[in-house]
Amino acid sequence: MTIKLRPATSDDAEAVMRLHLQCHEEAYGRHLPPSFFAMRRETLPGRVENLRRGIEAGHIPMLAYDGGGLLGLAAGGPAQHADAPVPVELYMLYILQRAYGSGAGQLLLDAAIGREAAFLWVLADNPRAQAFYAKNGFALDGASDVLGDDWHNLPEVRMVRAGVAP
Repeated sequence: MTIKLRPATSDDAEAVMRLHLQCHEEAYGRHLPPSFFAMRRETLPGRVENLRRGIEAGHIPMLAYDGGGLLGLAAGGPAQHADAPVPVELYMLYILQRAYGSGAGQLLLDAAIGREAAFLWVLADNPRAQAFYAKNGFALDGASDVLGDDWHNLPEVRMVRAGVAP
């Protein structure tokens, strides 16, 4: 599998949001009821438009793809939390199950935040993602939170890393 990266364009907004939804279903299907994903499908047009406006404003996710199409996305940048432990935050990194172990996640992580000090939030019950981040120098720092009611109050934890040598 040859994986390539490119920045998303506003023309990609619908495909990216469909990819995002599929990644959510694959990653969080055991945590959330089918009604959650049905609601996400119903609100897809509004989320597509929000992403399109975001891309046009310069908030551009990085996409991974191969001959079979899109398989992942990632975004990072300045911390969006007042109590940020470091100035860079990984906002999201999602990969389709078909690409697990392919290297797409690593390519996207490096493209989104490089090797500098950064932090992220991950579901408390997501050992696969936590192991991937730990392999990349991230460690739990003891901070935790609960996602909102629309996310069924799932618990999440914060992981932080110091800068990593190239």
